[in-house]
Amino acid sequence: MSINVAVIGAGPSGFYTVDALLKDDKDVRVDIIERLPTPFGLIRGGVAPDHQTTKKVARVYEKTALRDGVGYYGNVEVGRDVTMAELREMYDAIVLAVGAPRDRKLGIPGEDKAGVFGSADFVGWYNGHPDFTDLQPDLNTGTVVVIGQGNVAVDVARVLVKTPEEMTDTDIADHAADAIKASPITDVYMVGRRGPIEAKFTNVELREMGKLDDCQPVIDATQLPDQVEGEWSDRDKRLKDRNLATMKEFPDVDPAGKSKRVHFTFYAKPIEILGGDKVEGIRLEHTRVEDGRSVGTGEFFDIECGLVIPAIGYFSDPFPGVPFDADNGIVVHDEGRVSDGVYAVGWIKRGPTGVIGTNKPDGDIAATQIFEDIAEGTKPGREALEALLAERNVRCLTYQDWQTIDAAEVAAAKLGAPRRKFVTIDTMIAALD
Repeated sequence: MSINVAVIGAGPSGFYTVDALLKDDKDVRVDIIERLPTPFGLIRGGVAPDHQTTKKVARVYEKTALRDGVGYYGNVEVGRDVTMAELREMYDAIVLAVGAPRDRKLGIPGEDKAGVFGSADFVGWYNGHPDFTDLQPDLNTGTVVVIGQGNVAVDVARVLVKTPEEMTDTDIADHAADAIKASPITDVYMVGRRGPIEAKFTNVELREMGKLDDCQPVIDATQLPDQVEGEWSDRDKRLKDRNLATMKEFPDVDPAGKSKRVHFTFYAKPIEILGGDKVEGIRLEHTRVEDGRSVGTGEFFDIECGLVIPAIGYFSDPFPGVPFDADNGIVVHDEGRVSDGVYAVGWIKRGPTGVIGTNKPDGDIAATQIFEDIAEGTKPGREALEALLAERNVRCLTYQDWQTIDAAEVAAAKLGAPRRKFVTIDTMIAALD
């Protein structure tokens, strides 16, 4: 009898797991269960809308979804429509691939003020993720502070300062494009506790900041060392050398005709978000780096702003029916094994680290573990799931339903754009009706 596997989550880690399971010459059926009508996780809802080349990996995932032996059950939420206990009765193995959808907190006074939005929420808002359509950030401010100096922080800063013309060939949500276009934002500060060498952005994203039509990158040249020093791997040193060379070019960018600025603010630690009920500024402490760590100097300064966006990492929610390590924001597991027949991959397993392809080894490991642990299937699989969902009148979407939604979004695109996203579950399902 076939080994029946349920993969919960249709993001990169989920698809890499499905692909790994199908590579072995095993009698296996795999069903993808996704709480949204749309697949691809952060490819759709997290990758910047102006990075369409990165999003093309979805074509590879689509080939996996359409292979024999693969089922897709969209708009089905575990804990709402079906429980983990029920899935364990139906499937020989269950793989958790649900990611890390929440923002890490700053842990400083004032972060609960209106005008503070974590990057997961803010990125979801401008990417048209249904969870964040109603976020409605107030962009009526001249200055924004983005806390963090990784690729997500760079993405947020770039999207806020690009011209509408630069965003023409993107899939940014209409509500976000309209709000950014109407905003008086002129200055975005990207704040990091350590220095330019320790910053986490990659060179591709960094170089983009020097090529924007209406924005000048501002950097204190005195903070840039002559060369990269310290103990780094050969690979890391090459990356940091490239970043340093790029940052040294920024002071030479001609500011003529540019009305906006992105300020690279190093050696600064957030201490408090200022204002009444709403953000009016942020207080920071100057720092220095000792043995790779940020150390406060006791000297403080303020930046007036109306919007603060922490981009300091993501965090997973507890998953119903599964033990959770709240301190580290991951499920409790032993090298990916959560319990008998339950496995974890991606960010819910190892935390929010790496890039899209970093999730692939997790899928390979999970597939190996499943085939080591389960010699032959004994559970009914998708027939039992479909019967239960039908009994509960759950509006379950097939992969072909997603293709219909996809085609409707593409057909509705403005000139030059790849698609016009449906940004609520109701409008996605309405496209099918």
